[in-house]
Amino acid sequence: MQNNKKSKNQNMVLGILAHVDAGKTTLAESMLYLCKNIRKMGRVDHKDAFLDNYEMERSRGITIFSKQAELTLGERPVTLLDTPGHADFSAEMERTLQVLDAAVMVISAADGVRGHDLVLWKLLKQYRIPTFLFINKMDQEGTNPKRLMQELTTKLDDGCVDFGCEDTQEFYEKLALCEEALLEEHLEHERITQDSIRRAVMARNVFPCFFGSALKTQGVQELLSGMEHYIGERQYPQEFCARVYKISRDARGERLTHLKITGGALKVKMPIQTGKDADGMEKVDQIRIYSGEGYRMVQEAEAGRICTVSGWQNSYCGQGLGSEPEGEMPVLEPVLSYSIGLEPGSDVHGAYLRLQQLEEEEPTLRMVWDEEAQEIRVMVMGEVQIEILEHLIAERFAMKVSFDSGSIVYRETIAAPVEGVGHFEPLRHYAEVHLLMEPGERGSGLEIAADCSEDVLDKNWQRLIVTHLLEKQHRGVLTGAEITDMRITLKSGKAHLKHTEGGDFRQATYRAVRQGLRSTQSILLEPYYQFRLEIPTECVGRAMSDVTRMHGECSMPETDGELSILTGSAPVSEMWDYHREVIAYTRGAGRLFCTLKGYDVCHNADQVIAQKNYDPEQDLANPTGSVFCAHGAGFVVPWDEVPTHMHLESCLQPKRRETEFTAQAHFAPGNIGGDSWQGDKELEEIFNRTYGSGKENRSGWGRSRFAGSYERRVEAGPVKRSAPKEALKEYLLVDGYNIIFAWDELRELAAVNVEGARGLLMDILSNYQGYRRMTVIVVFDAYKVEGGVQENMKYHNIYVVYTKEAETADQYIEKTVHEIGKKYHVTVATSDLQEQRIIWGEGAARMSARELREEIERTRAEIRRDYTEQNTSGGNRLFASLPGDLAAYMEEVRLGRKKFE
Repeated sequence: MQNNKKSKNQNMVLGILAHVDAGKTTLAESMLYLCKNIRKMGRVDHKDAFLDNYEMERSRGITIFSKQAELTLGERPVTLLDTPGHADFSAEMERTLQVLDAAVMVISAADGVRGHDLVLWKLLKQYRIPTFLFINKMDQEGTNPKRLMQELTTKLDDGCVDFGCEDTQEFYEKLALCEEALLEEHLEHERITQDSIRRAVMARNVFPCFFGSALKTQGVQELLSGMEHYIGERQYPQEFCARVYKISRDARGERLTHLKITGGALKVKMPIQTGKDADGMEKVDQIRIYSGEGYRMVQEAEAGRICTVSGWQNSYCGQGLGSEPEGEMPVLEPVLSYSIGLEPGSDVHGAYLRLQQLEEEEPTLRMVWDEEAQEIRVMVMGEVQIEILEHLIAERFAMKVSFDSGSIVYRETIAAPVEGVGHFEPLRHYAEVHLLMEPGERGSGLEIAADCSEDVLDKNWQRLIVTHLLEKQHRGVLTGAEITDMRITLKSGKAHLKHTEGGDFRQATYRAVRQGLRSTQSILLEPYYQFRLEIPTECVGRAMSDVTRMHGECSMPETDGELSILTGSAPVSEMWDYHREVIAYTRGAGRLFCTLKGYDVCHNADQVIAQKNYDPEQDLANPTGSVFCAHGAGFVVPWDEVPTHMHLESCLQPKRRETEFTAQAHFAPGNIGGDSWQGDKELEEIFNRTYGSGKENRSGWGRSRFAGSYERRVEAGPVKRSAPKEALKEYLLVDGYNIIFAWDELRELAAVNVEGARGLLMDILSNYQGYRRMTVIVVFDAYKVEGGVQENMKYHNIYVVYTKEAETADQYIEKTVHEIGKKYHVTVATSDLQEQRIIWGEGAARMSARELREEIERTRAEIRRDYTEQNTSGGNRLFASLPGDLAAYMEEVRLGRKKFE
């Protein structure tokens, strides 16, 4: 049972969230002032706010980076995190949510619930954060608490309750409607206890609402008291764990890791595993507790505390330390792309490496090196972020940069399910991957799953394939944009026991994704804004016409005094800079609020595709074809021909028709021994699953088409199995040197003369073929032929293959079985267990060296018996039906000129 500890004065992490200009930072100042943590309230417009300590924040009057401050609620210490409100910096806000115990969402009474507020509410719900609401700016004229409460319950949640009228019957009645347990308690006692309210708040069934003015500190004390009473404490494990939510650098350029302790305690000099390899162990040099610009150093940070560690190099945003799981990826993604221009003579690659430091501090800020254009591109959320980035680069790296006009970040998805297949088999490498790719719902992102039996592909290989699917941004085939809104499931795959390496599956996986995209219809997606447009009533016609022109849609206008409000959505590419037009045609009276809605079908896909002029076949870094092997060398197969070359069946094909018949099995586990695969439990289990494990009828054993192949009649009755192959032609493939070194007399001869051992084996097989009448191919490794040339030759009535210098007999046999195993009855003679497994998977029968010897001895006995029976009654008739060489030999034996061997 897990040991938990609960501190009496456990630290609480409280976040403040809001749309820009709702008064979030002002509320934070008011809370710090009333809790006596600062002597004087700063103001954003006076540029002296305690938490807005970055120069750009003070000059622009907005919060750019999340900040923290220390305060106390009663006896409970609180870490207050002030998050950015501007939509361009939403990612900074989102990653802070993962470490919050509770949140205060600030709503402007003058504006009501706006589009960005809905985005924040959705994120708070996703991360299951107990939330309080503070309706700010109630000191302004025209504000109506009753109307605002109705808007909150309608647009946010029915659980929004005004806590300004506590201990009234109306208050308890509203609480009772939020949860069944509260209703039962109210009906029984006509009151609801504080503990019950706290439980409902922590379960996100009740959302306390407070009204006031942060600037005038009205209603703020009530909010503080409400949080003190209704925010419960968490249970933390005793062993150390933590969540990293931010990376930054201090004024001296030292790398800082911001984290929340979610279990145990963090102590100075404590070693922490921050990386994946042996070098990933780092010690804690300093533990800092920040409050505004300043910080204090401590020797230990307990569970629930937000702290900062200096010096770590391997940490990253969202990382889980100790037993803490990895954090969720941000929902918000950049939608705009800009080219970064450097001064003439600048070191482009050096600049790119420096700029990547900013990428780890801001995960949604993506620095991309465009190989074709030989330039650095940055992906951001909006134009304001570009202005901040330009200033930050100049301050941090003393680099003067410029940005182009920007472009849209497109995405691609598919219209219908498709199988993507990839094969990678240059010489001495092997991997094959089959993926089922299905379109997902808009906004679902890329989902990766595995639905492949371990009998088909080992679990380790499956994990590796899933890792390769997740490790890169796969490019689409329309414009080369990243793919999204898709579910990719591993359905099948194949590895070689000897030649598969980890990198082989990476190549096969990447190629399978690209082949699947080429095999189906792709859809180009573009980002859409969700907008709220407030304009004078006389401008409504112009605004609605503009929305239509921008390929957007909007609701019927709502009237709010002298203003009309339009809400709807439109492509980012069309509404990108529309706010300038709004200001112009409303003479400054109109306002446009935009938040990212997500990706949907591109309104001008053909135009964008033509403009991008992307050719997937020329993208050599992302090939669509696969690599196969023939004659010891790899060759490339185009994407549209790949399915016909694959070694495994399609995962989309209907299952083969099954028929009932008596179970037959070549070399069943109960019928072989010695150096065969009898002792291999894994193969025996596979055999039983495939053919059944009924009891044997010992008297039912009989010879099949040739004596090296047996059938077993199972008393348990008919079982279902795929219909047998119709082709009757039989092949026997013999691994020459494997047999030579498995038979005592041939091994002894080979020690003296390898050529003699080869010749004797070929003579024995010639005699055997003459009686059994199947096609015999004996394969020898590249001992005879030098210079990489394969030699095929006919020896009497059998075929002999000397492989090329770099090709083994195993490889040649596997390739041959794959080519003919589905058309003919093929048996392979070898005592190599790994080779037996591989050829069994291709559908061929197996025969060990011992069994081949027994089969040949059995054949000799049959020949001797037939000879004895017919020697006095026209043996010539028997031998006349044999091939010339064997017939002449047997005639010599019959006449006594040679001894029968």
